Formats: sequence, C-alpha cells, structure tokens
Amino acid sequence: MTIPQQKNQPGPARDQAEGTQSATRGIIAATIGNALEWFDIAIYALLAIYIGRNFFPSHDPAVELIQAFAVFGVSYLIRPLGGLVLGSFADRHGLKKGLTVTIRLMVLGTALLAFMPSYGTIGILAPVGIVLARLIQGFSAGGEFGAATAYLIAQNGKRKGFLGSFQFASQGLGSLIAAIFVAVLTTVLTDAQMTEWGWRIPFLFGLLVGPAGFLIRKEMKEVPVSTEPGDGQHSPIRQVFATQKTGMMIAGGALAVSTVLNFILQYMPTFAIKELGLEPGISFTSLIITGVILTFGTPVVGHLSDRFGRLAIMVPTVIVLLIAVVPLFLWVISARSFLVLALVMTILGLLKAAYFGALPSVMSDSFDPRSRATGLSFSYNTAVVAFGGFTPMIAAYLVQQTGQAVAPGYYLAIIALISLAALAAGVKLRGIK
Repeated sequence: MTIPQQKNQPGPARDQAEGTQSATRGIIAATIGNALEWFDIAIYALLAIYIGRNFFPSHDPAVELIQAFAVFGVSYLIRPLGGLVLGSFADRHGLKKGLTVTIRLMVLGTALLAFMPSYGTIGILAPVGIVLARLIQGFSAGGEFGAATAYLIAQNGKRKGFLGSFQFASQGLGSLIAAIFVAVLTTVLTDAQMTEWGWRIPFLFGLLVGPAGFLIRKEMKEVPVSTEPGDGQHSPIRQVFATQKTGMMIAGGALAVSTVLNFILQYMPTFAIKELGLEPGISFTSLIITGVILTFGTPVVGHLSDRFGRLAIMVPTVIVLLIAVVPLFLWVISARSFLVLALVMTILGLLKAAYFGALPSVMSDSFDPRSRATGLSFSYNTAVVAFGGFTPMIAAYLVQQTGQAVAPGYYLAIIALISLAALAAGVKLRGIK
C-alpha cells in the first residue's frame, strides 16, 4: 500500500521545482554584475568619441579617439592582478563573498566616470580621474569572471554548458542595453548635446543597477566548491602557478578569438562612422542586432553543447570565422550601407554566439575546483589584456597606419588560429570534448 505524500513533505516534483528556482536565482545573482560590467565596457567603447573630446582634447579627432581607446585598454592591464587577488579571495572565503566585493568596486568606478568634470573644468585631473575610474573597474572585473563562472558551473555539473553560457549571455545583455542607450541618445540628441552631457546618462543608469545587484548578491546562496579538507588554508594562487600552467594556456588561448571578436563588434559602429561615413544613430543601431543574438542565442548553444559536445560546435565555428572574416569586411567597406553593415554584424554575432555558448564550461574544465575561480580569473583577464582591451585601439591604429579599412579583419583571422591551437591542446592534454 502506498502512503500519499503530504503537501509539506518534499517529493521528486517539489525537489525539482526547488532546484530549478535555486538555479534561476543563482544565474541572476552570478550574472547581474557581469552584465553591469559589460554595460560599462560597451558604453565606454561606444562613446569613446565624446569621451575623447571631454577628457583628451586635441586638434586631431583621430588622436582624441586613440587616446580614449588607450585609456580603455590601460584599465585591462590591472585585470590579471584583480583576478589573482579577488579570485583567490573567492576560492578561500566563498564565491558569494567574492562576488559581493566585485560589484561594490564596480559601482565605485562607474560613479567616478559618471560625475568626473571635464578637462576644460579641472585640467589634467580630468584624464587622471578617468584613468583611476577605469583601473578600479578593471580590478573589479578581474575577479568577476572567475567567481561568477565557478558559481554557475557549481549549480549543476550535468548542465555546465548551459549554465556556464549565461556568463557570456549576460555580456550580450549588457552590450545590448548599452547599444540601445547609445542608439537612442545619438538619435534624439545633437552632437553638441552628446558631447556636453548626453554621454553621462548611461553611466548614471549603471549607478541605479549596481546597488540592486549588490542586494541580490548579498542574499544569494553560497555553493560548496570542494569537499577536500584544508580548503580554508590552501593557497589558490600558488596552486594555479605550480600545477595548472597548462590549464591557463588552454583557457586563455580558447578565449582569444572570442575576446577579439567581441571588441571588434564594439568597434564596428565607430568604424562605420569614421571610415564608412554612416550616421551615428544608424551605426549604433546595428549593435543592437548582435546584442539580441548574444543574449538569447548563447544559452541555446550552451544547451546544445551539453547534448552534442562542446568542441563539436566550437571548432567548426572558429574555422568558418577564420575563412569568412576578411570577405565580410571587404563587403561592408565596398557597400557602405546600413543594410550590409547589419547583415555583417548579424553573421559575426551568430558566429560569436556559437563559439561563446560552450566556452565558459570548456575554460572551467581546465582547472581544479579548489582553485577554479583564481585560474579562471587570471587566464581570462590575461587573455583579455593580450587580445581584447587594446583591440579597438589596435583596429583604429591599423586602419590609420596601413590606409586599409580591412586591416581589423586580418587581425581577427590571425587570432582565430591561436584559438584553434588552444582547443586542440584542450583535447589532447585535458580530454575536453
């Protein structure tokens, strides 16, 4: 005889529902800070023209832009240090504590950017203040990726491709919101208004999101990372550098092409304005397309990777990107139209989502769980420094020096070869599939 379950007794259906709710809360808590981080990154890159005018005034607009992008890149130099310090803190004291620290620092950097007086008001202190704000944000972002990714993967080891994909889906969401902001602002405001005060509006919005993210993370549930004894005493930094150098090479190399492609997409509206002569409002609208694709397409790819294998999706994608990127650049240069720009951005966005979806779980599998946040944070941020933060400046510089608008496409193709080699090493040395 079967005794029916009481309503207040846990059963399989109730356990599954609670598990789903817990995973959903975990996804929101882990990714809200990452979305804010990438919102700020995208906003700075998209508004670099106006930031350059306010804080790096010059008689040459190209020099203003390059200097603004240089500060954008400089902030990435501190990210590996932030990855080591904050990643180690999260591994030793808990992922929840690590994530609450990162979002506090992120809000501080955003506040400095939002309220910093211009060069015309306080002189040299203005660009110094912008550099300081970006360094604080860079240090915070250094620990964000590793702790958030480790937290997501820990929710359910059988669905790590899907859960890990929300790390990068949140980047797409941040970029999407940034693109909408800039597209609307540059359409409704004049160039003079954007230069004078309009560029500050998105940063003020970031200040509203930050405290909400902190409260969500403060109430999030901690997850156990390892059951091995001595977790509170071990040194994650020492362990990573002593035993997991190969993992750092695999994770960083696999990330390279995704990072460069991401910043190339961020650079494309500026490229369309400066090199193709398209209107700012139209150019920035094209970035909304890729934001939608990355936000909603990345989790779909993550789900598929759990079923069919991660590298079965990632390797063909990077090969297609390697072959197609230069022809795509040549197409958009010759056409000089919004339609073609939108089509090219769509194709690149789809390729990025296909590669992006499984990437966090592949990187995560490169490291031991006891030092995963540290290893992920350091490898991620080192790769971002080497292949990402300076990409907009490199792209602008290559176009200026070579006189060839297609130059960023060649740069991306070279980086694709590096990621292919890293994925091959992951299969051979770590058994990643």
